[in-house]
Amino acid sequence: MIRLLIFFVLLLSVTSLATQSPPALLPAPQRLVWTRESFILTGTVAIHPTVPAAGAVGESVAAFIRQISQAAVYVGKPSGTQPVIVLRIDSGGVLSKRPEGYTLTITRRRITLTGASETGLFRAYQTLRQLLQPGPVRFAGCHITDYPAFPVRGFMHDTGRSFIPFDTLKQHIDQLSAYKINVFHWHLTEDLAWRLQSDSLPNLTNPAVTLRDPGLFYTKQQARELVSFCKARHVLLIPELDMPGHSAAFERATGHNMQSPEGKVLVKKLIREACALFDVPYLHLGTDEVAFKDPAFVGEMVAEVQQCGKQVIGWYPGAAMAPGIIRQLWVRNNKPLPPMPVIESRNLYVNHAATQADLIGIFQRNLCDTTEGSPTRLGAIGCVWNDRKPADLTQIETLNGFYPLMLTLAERAWRGGGQPETGQGVVLTDKAAFAAFENRLLAHKKQYFRGLSFPYVRQQSLHWRLLNPFPNNGRLDTVFPPETGQLDFPGIDVTGATIYLRHTWGPQVVRAWLDAPQPNHTAYAYTYVYSPGEQQAGAWIDFHNYGRSEKDASPMAGTWDYKGSRIWVNDAEIRPPQWTQPGLHPSGMEQPYRDEPYELRPPVSITLHKGWNKLLVKLPVGAFSTKDYRLVKWLFTCVFVRQDPASGHWVTAGELIFSPDKTFSKP
Repeated sequence: MIRLLIFFVLLLSVTSLATQSPPALLPAPQRLVWTRESFILTGTVAIHPTVPAAGAVGESVAAFIRQISQAAVYVGKPSGTQPVIVLRIDSGGVLSKRPEGYTLTITRRRITLTGASETGLFRAYQTLRQLLQPGPVRFAGCHITDYPAFPVRGFMHDTGRSFIPFDTLKQHIDQLSAYKINVFHWHLTEDLAWRLQSDSLPNLTNPAVTLRDPGLFYTKQQARELVSFCKARHVLLIPELDMPGHSAAFERATGHNMQSPEGKVLVKKLIREACALFDVPYLHLGTDEVAFKDPAFVGEMVAEVQQCGKQVIGWYPGAAMAPGIIRQLWVRNNKPLPPMPVIESRNLYVNHAATQADLIGIFQRNLCDTTEGSPTRLGAIGCVWNDRKPADLTQIETLNGFYPLMLTLAERAWRGGGQPETGQGVVLTDKAAFAAFENRLLAHKKQYFRGLSFPYVRQQSLHWRLLNPFPNNGRLDTVFPPETGQLDFPGIDVTGATIYLRHTWGPQVVRAWLDAPQPNHTAYAYTYVYSPGEQQAGAWIDFHNYGRSEKDASPMAGTWDYKGSRIWVNDAEIRPPQWTQPGLHPSGMEQPYRDEPYELRPPVSITLHKGWNKLLVKLPVGAFSTKDYRLVKWLFTCVFVRQDPASGHWVTAGELIFSPDKTFSKP
């Protein structure tokens, strides 16, 4: 009887393991085959680096297993038939000319990680961590062959404007390196402040010449430490000393313009000092958004960097540079020349992004106008510019959707593919592919981002009907038939928590849901929301995306925005919050947002009846640039959310159904 009971317990356990969903991997590997086997962490496990170069990754694997299990782990050759994790380096075969490539095979008794290099082996280790499964602690059985489509996959922090604590920079680098992000671009200098300690010009970091976050800068020891921290995670640190523009802090500290004869002498000293400080191959010189009074300035500074044995990176558009110098693209006005090696940052300034919608755009787009890397198309860096002073560090992460957008960029830059933004943009086209990615993204949000800001919620099932706009002749308060109950007008079906009618940058750059949006029009969107019972629900509602590099005005009291936007649930109008700073038109960038963006305030409380509830949104627009908003965002956000007690994150209220046709089936 006891034997029979044990048999059934084992059978139930095996059945449970076989039916459990495989782990969510992000970025998705290039080739992946799941098996029914799993490597259970029990007893004694040997970690066997077959070459000395695999030793560091082997120690990391051992430390990870000790952290997650009770298995006895040692680094060395296996004895007998005990379970073993083998680490190899082999740059031949399928991994040839793919230095970050790897293969990973997991069977019942053996895990084999093979990297084309030590970096490739480290990428394999990061994938192995994601293959962990609960129950009896184990790794899911699989065969993986993987490598990046683009060699550059990075993020940039503008610490020149707003200081970011050193430990936070390390946290961001550590967290994103787990997703195969391999570049940290450190923007260290700006008009507001010079953030890097200097021995040759110590006055650069003097609080008296620092206009924001005075007294806060990074020491030379911290710079060295961060380089080592990045190297341990196989991340390349690219420091940037922006010149000769964005250099008012330099002028206040020295009394000289960078392009003056005296200024050039000092800048060359700083370049030599930075090159000696940073044990990295590149120094970014900026060179954008400036009038060149001295045509020889940039050439002299490039030569100075090269004499120090390093390579230059510069923004493009920016100063003219030799064809082989890497340029970082930031606007689409100037097409890169064919021989120019480039890094994509166009429309990857996440300080302008509406997280929910622009995440779709990043997922769907290609990079460098191509689907995979080449010697001249290197990859992408997502940038966080903090022109508008943040109230605190949390705003940098939350208002810029930092983690969800960077993880999406990590997926696209690793996987490659995508379409031009003018073809897809933020219009969700391949719903199945996006749903699969979103499921993986949200699985990682739940598992790996507890206690961290992750302002993204599920939106693949939020369906609306957007009616063709009515001309309003500049009168934003004009009432049209949808407000009186007539909804049978031509329109299109749209999906998302944030719906762009016209993207920030216009249809010639990023496609939005209206093909030819015109100013002085009023659009309406509606849907029906099914609730299984009477309930109070929280809703994120907004009609403007408050740019973190903009002097966007705060709404007037009693209004949602300056466009006359309105929203009704079951024909009852939902009134806007009582704003903390109503009607504020900031004169500069030093006034932080308080509760203007939906991410910074509690969700609006809405009563939903049992059954279908009508949701109607009015979306007027006048000019596409006004005194209130330099960039008028013709969009709306509406999604019902609840707070997950386990993680503290906001998540989509899962029991609700959005359908403009009152159907329960997927469109």
